[in-house]
Order: sequence, then C-alpha cells, then structure tokens
Amino acid sequence: MFRLGYTTKINWDPIKDITYVINVTGYAFGIVVPASSPFKTWADFVAYAKANPGKLTYGSTGTLTSPHLTTEIVAQKAGIELQHVPYKGSADLSLAVLSGQLMAAADSTGFAPQVEAGKLRVLNTWGEKRLAKFPDAPTLKELGYDVVQNSPFGIGAPKGTPPEVVKKLHDAFKLAMEEPSYVAALGRYDMLPDYKSSAQYSQFAKDTVAREKVIIEKLGLAKPVN
Repeated sequence: MFRLGYTTKINWDPIKDITYVINVTGYAFGIVVPASSPFKTWADFVAYAKANPGKLTYGSTGTLTSPHLTTEIVAQKAGIELQHVPYKGSADLSLAVLSGQLMAAADSTGFAPQVEAGKLRVLNTWGEKRLAKFPDAPTLKELGYDVVQNSPFGIGAPKGTPPEVVKKLHDAFKLAMEEPSYVAALGRYDMLPDYKSSAQYSQFAKDTVAREKVIIEKLGLAKPVN
C-alpha cells in the first residue's frame, strides 16, 4: 500500500486518508536456494555475485513486492548486482527454484515445507530475530545489514475518525493480541505479534512511504501517475 502512490494512479493518499489504529503482525521472509546449490552460506552467495555481476538470478512474487525491493536494498548494501525474475505467485516461484530455473528465491516462509524436506536451504531471514523454525539461518541484521522487513500490517480507519473511537479500537485489538490463541495462530505461519501504537503506526507509515520512494526511484521503477 505504501508504495502505490509511486507505481499506480490512485485518488487517495496512504498518509492523509487513513487513520492508523494499531499494527498487529507481519510476514516472515527470507532467501532460499536449492539444496544442491554451491551457496552454503550468504557469504558464498555474495562472493559469487561479486565475481559474476548480473549473472546470479533470483525470483520474487512480483516486481515492486516486498521480497523484490528488500532484496534489491540488500544487494545495494552488499555491493552486488543481481538479475531479478518476477513470478505471479509463490507456487510458480517455488517450482522455478526447485527445478533449477532460478539460483535463488526471495519469498515469505511458504517455502518451509521444501526446506524441511531437504529440497531448499535458507540463507537468511529478515526479521528482528531468527525464526524458531530455521534457527541456523541468520537475520539480515546479523549479516551486517541494517534491514528488517516483515511487511507489517494492522488496522486502519477512515481519516477524521474521532480519537475516542480510535482509542477504543486500539485497546480492543491490543487486548486480543495478548490472547495465547492469537499468538499460536500466528506461529503456524512463522508470524509474530508486532505491536505498534496508533502514533507509532502513523509514524511508521510516513517513514515507509519516504523510504519506498527512494528505492523505487533508484531502481528506475517509478511510473508516471498523473
């Protein structure tokens, strides 16, 4: 949503037209390679990419998705050039990397069954902490990149929603986030509670819109929207 203003003609503003109530969670992402890949670690991946600029192929679930943009941010920080191949969804992407059409894939942890079956290897994950399901896979921060990406999402209301209504909604959802059943449900998808208050969520939205603008323009992917 935060990057729509740079890529699509819309008649609303992601900042001005939404009252941010509470952030509740986010997805878990990472980069995987086939189990047969010579890339045993992220260091191997980077070394190959530096020696072979533009030849290391990776796929994502589409141009301008969080997996695509985050991988490009990391590539810039690492000083490497990758060849991005967009796919329509995780199923097609998974098939491509499993069949060797791609050297790597950036996606949410829908790849977990293939990792657990020994068909894919996780090189890194993108959260604040390592994922319990992949304890040996380092985070981007551990690898030296100041990057955390979980594509967080939460609850919003129309602009102009009275503060007392926002507070009531916020308090109700925050209470629900503390329920063990909520935490357990998220855990099935490698997701964690990610609380942001109304003020924090609003500031996060502003910061994200600004950050997305920089990377989209740097990649030359901004589209005329007027």
